[in-house]
Amino acid sequence: QVQLVESGGGLVQAGGSLRLSCAASGRTFSSYGMAWFRQSPGKEREPVAAISWSGGNTYYADSVKCRFTISRDNAKNTVYLQMNSLRPEDTAVYYCAQRRNGLNDPSSYQYEYGYWGQGTQVTVSS
Repeated sequence: QVQLVESGGGLVQAGGSLRLSCAASGRTFSSYGMAWFRQSPGKEREPVAAISWSGGNTYYADSVKCRFTISRDNAKNTVYLQMNSLRPEDTAVYYCAQRRNGLNDPSSYQYEYGYWGQGTQVTVSS
């Protein structure tokens, strides 16, 4: 049974930084791509960043490029999202997700992901 557990969310002032972590268990972590999605109140869930199983390929939403960095440590079964220069519009619940299949491209499509964490709240105050 796959489990994804996010941590690292919280309240931060605009311009600040946070690092989210997602610890995975239940499947061979290094064989599957991972991603972060987020959802704000009244909005649909949207992709933030994705990383291939090898870690060599990444995807970023335009809104977070040059501010957020996704990375993974396959030895620790963990994926990270380093968030810098945070803005109030980054406020959302952030979800970690694992791909259904083992393709080595960083997909931004939600249907590609079959396993989801419970989410962690990130609040950025102005």
